[in-house]
Amino acid sequence: MLEGGGAKTGAAEQIAIDDLAARNPNLNVDEVKEELGLATEACKPFDLAAFREGHLTPVYFGSALRNFGVGDLLEGLGKFAPPPRAQESSQRLVQADEPKMTAFVFKIQANMDPNHRDRIAFARLCSGKLTRGMKAKLVRTGKPMPLSSPQFFFAQDRAIADEAYAGDVVGIPNHGTLRIGDTLTEGEDVSFVGVPSFAPEIVRRVRLTDAMKAKKLKEALQQMSEEGVVQVFRPRDGAPALVGVVGMLQLDVLKARLDAEYSLPVEFEISEFQLARWISSDDPKKLDAFVASNNSGVADDVDGDPVFLAKNEFYLGYTRERAEGIVFSNVKDVKKTGKAG
Repeated sequence: MLEGGGAKTGAAEQIAIDDLAARNPNLNVDEVKEELGLATEACKPFDLAAFREGHLTPVYFGSALRNFGVGDLLEGLGKFAPPPRAQESSQRLVQADEPKMTAFVFKIQANMDPNHRDRIAFARLCSGKLTRGMKAKLVRTGKPMPLSSPQFFFAQDRAIADEAYAGDVVGIPNHGTLRIGDTLTEGEDVSFVGVPSFAPEIVRRVRLTDAMKAKKLKEALQQMSEEGVVQVFRPRDGAPALVGVVGMLQLDVLKARLDAEYSLPVEFEISEFQLARWISSDDPKKLDAFVASNNSGVADDVDGDPVFLAKNEFYLGYTRERAEGIVFSNVKDVKKTGKAG
């Protein structure tokens, strides 16, 4: 038995149904044979290539609460999962066996420990070796960043990561320095292809019930947007901030977290805008002229990139037809500069 009453899975052994029935007189042999026959006929044999291509998923039975079968699952992942593969960057293909460390931030989680207001950036090592205390280059800013306390996470448990290798995921505590899509290296200016941001399908204005907490709300929305909970757009004409989400559930999550983590009760109001599109141009003058002539419908996202807000599809199409040289995009790639492509 394990500490806490959990059961440890023993070594696997082949056993006939009749022998199993002899060990357990309460076993319904006919029912077991029927269920095993159904599983045998319905499930395809395990094929490693099909698994790694995403066409087949092994099924493990167990209980995390009782710690039964967890070891088998982890052992299976280690046995069947593919090794770290090469990652595409904006400059070249980065091989996993390269000696220099490179890593990619794919997730931000704020307030994992509400008592300390911590903020963890989860980074996947793409090559090389990360050592606790080393200094890495944050490619987006070009500045060095000490990795003084990288951490490994397993469920709710965390431990200091003295060393990590390609394929590992480490948590890096920081105070807003790292963002989703950031690349860390040992000096090379490579930038991994970022996690794309998709244009929201729902746009709402945030109404604060206590106007004295406006500054606190601005900081909270900044953190929530960097974490990826919602997208935040700040109109250039000074109007209240807008939040963009893909589904209504995201609004419920945002409202609950603002209340629980920041003591900020908020409500959402229908906005005059329904659509948001990132705008860019090869000619900076044309982009500046477009922004100047559509100032009431232009906002900045969390990275300061311009976003055009449209009342509906018709108005978006009408504007696009008359905006020569302006590109309207519903997808934004996170790049090393933090600007839309």
